[in-house]
Amino acid sequence: MNYFISESNDPYFNLACEEYLLKNYDEDFFFLYINRDSLVVGKHQNTLAEINLDRVNAENIPVTRRLSGGGTVYHDFGNLNYCLIKKGEKGKLVDFKAYSQPIINSLQKLNVNAKFEGKSDLTIDGKKFSGNASHVYKNKVMQHGTMLFSSDLKRLNQLLKVNPLKYKDRGVRSIRSRVTNIAEYLSSPISITDFADLLIQEFENTYPNSTAFTFSEEDLNAIEKIKTDKFLTWQWNYGYSPNYQFEKLCAYSSGKILEIEMKVEKGFIIELEITGNCIKREQFQSFLDTFKGISHINTLIFKTIELINLDLYFNNISSKELYQLFF
Repeated sequence: MNYFISESNDPYFNLACEEYLLKNYDEDFFFLYINRDSLVVGKHQNTLAEINLDRVNAENIPVTRRLSGGGTVYHDFGNLNYCLIKKGEKGKLVDFKAYSQPIINSLQKLNVNAKFEGKSDLTIDGKKFSGNASHVYKNKVMQHGTMLFSSDLKRLNQLLKVNPLKYKDRGVRSIRSRVTNIAEYLSSPISITDFADLLIQEFENTYPNSTAFTFSEEDLNAIEKIKTDKFLTWQWNYGYSPNYQFEKLCAYSSGKILEIEMKVEKGFIIELEITGNCIKREQFQSFLDTFKGISHINTLIFKTIELINLDLYFNNISSKELYQLFF
């Protein structure tokens, strides 16, 4: 078992690192990383249905998709993430409980009554502090998860809050659980880096003959390429979302009302209908046609709206008001 603690706080890099080690090394790995403030969605989720887009944009929060399924998670400097990559027998690769045991052992040695519950959760006093997910590749499994150590739980809820009624799709919805931080249960305070060191020691005990690992320059270049070509792209982070229908009604303070129905496939708008009491119907189809075939992404939608003379199609609607209709 090779082990290391990532020196990067870049979520795109660390997720690319997971994929690179899983697909390009034949050895087992355990490593830890701490990401800066970011949101990481599950592989089969509709990104826009999971995040508070307005807040994410205002705070410039990175959003990316991981290889594994499950729900959306919030990362910050109070959240420690682990990744275990292990070879095994096909059909018997996934074992959340067994691979999470070193984490539970480490906490119990700190007199924290951590438990494995349900399918893949780690809890303290019935509250979740770690969500785990896995991805199988050939004869290997990658199991990874979050560990809330001293995370900003209020901000977590703010960034993940979204109206699920806007989206109709077959994507996996996140299930919100009662969560807690590990630090609240420690009899003697330790830092998150001290906790990371304890976990490394426990995994060394669990997997004898473990070896500290360091990336070569070739490794780092390959990881950066995966990061650029995949984890930084709109196609992966948003376009990979399942096809969905988006519906929203906006009632503006001036008394104007607009309602939108939109069908999106592979991230692109393929059908669009807008109704309301402030629409000039004569040329309105040409307005709708402008948006068909473009990506349902905030920057592109806003740019498209800004280029249109809205007075041709609406009675007294601003670009900002119209933009609110699309998300």
